[in-house]
Order: sequence, then structure tokens, then C-alpha cells
Amino acid sequence: MTRVKINSKSKKIDKAWLNQHVNDPWVKLAQREGYRARAVYKLKEIDETLGLIRPGQVMVDLGSAPGAWSQYLRRKLAPRGTAAGALDGTIIALDILPMEPIEGVLFLQGDFRDSAVLESLQQTLAGRSVDVVVSDMAPNLSGIAATDAARMTHLVELAVDFAVHHLKPEGVLVAKVFHGAGYDALAALFRAHFRGVKAIKPKASRGKSAETFLVGAGLRDTAA
Repeated sequence: MTRVKINSKSKKIDKAWLNQHVNDPWVKLAQREGYRARAVYKLKEIDETLGLIRPGQVMVDLGSAPGAWSQYLRRKLAPRGTAAGALDGTIIALDILPMEPIEGVLFLQGDFRDSAVLESLQQTLAGRSVDVVVSDMAPNLSGIAATDAARMTHLVELAVDFAVHHLKPEGVLVAKVFHGAGYDALAALFRAHFRGVKAIKPKASRGKSAETFLVGAGLRDTAA
């Protein structure tokens, strides 16, 4: 059994949360299946519900670190669902934090809010249109509700803007949002740009969390 050492002098560690995390069935499942984080099962449920990920696709993973979502994507693109070997498709991952390499995944480190980083992402795409954009981006929370809502809204707006300009006409955007201030406006933003919009709270999302995911499918022809 792995023992977790806790520095009792650190005020940053919530022992109750740590105990819950260590005993979390999703954490244990992720460890058994070789995924880097329990968050993988959120994307897995969304994909299995809606059938989004298929071999041959071009996909962009925003807010990718530590890499669990990219791991899932690459297994879906591997002919035998493997974590290594041949890959039928393209995965580009981006995060402000570093990420350990994943075979076949192109990783860019940088802040998605930085225009230079977006330019680098566009160059990596090399003119290819994208089938699926997944975004698990979230800001560092300040504890001030209005500030946190504004930061989250900005990240989702950036993800939508990127998707609108790079997705194929039938492409899909999956983005994490939080219920609360700003949620209705983000849902309206999705409806303005996508023909189909669905909100999903996966089973792996913690019950007390305000986290949910908006899925937009099929771009609207805003020029019409």
C-alpha cells in the first residue's frame, strides 16, 4: 500500500480532501488503467454518450496538462486502442503548464490567452481544419466569485472563438464551464455558434462541484 506523507505544517493541504482523493474510485480506476488523472472519465463518458472521437480525426486539446484527455484521445486513434504505437489521426495539445510527453501527441506549452501562442497553434495545424476541440481549461481561482466567473468566461470565449475559426463545418467543441454567474451567457454563446448544444455533467465530476461541460456540434453559418 502506498503511504501518503502529509506535512502538517502546510496550510495548503486539506487533509479531508486528500483522504477523499486517495480513496476516490475514479482515481483508483485511472491508476489501474494507466491514465494520469481521474478527469479522463469525464471525457470518456461524454464521448461514449455522443460518439465524438473517431480514427482519422484532427483534434486539439486545450488545457491538456497533466495529459489524461490526450491519453484518451490517442488510445481512441490507435488501431488497437493502445497507449503507444501507430496513430491514425492528429492530436495537438496545449497548456500553460508543462506536460510529460505522450507518444504521437504534439504538445505546445504556453498561455492560450497569448496571441503568439495561438499563432503557434495555428502554424502547427498547417492549414488543416479540426474535427474536435476539447477544452478542460480553468483559471486559477481567486475565491472572488465575480472575478473567477469573468476569468472562466474569457477562457471559454477564447475556446469558442478558436473552434469557430478552425473546426470543420460538422466539427465539435467540448468545453468545461461552471454553473453560476456567466453560465447562461456561455450557453447562449454556444447556441449562437452551434446547431446542436448539449450540457453534460459526467459521473466523474464531483457531486459538489459546479463543473459541467457544454458540447457544441455543427457550426452555424453565421454569414447566412
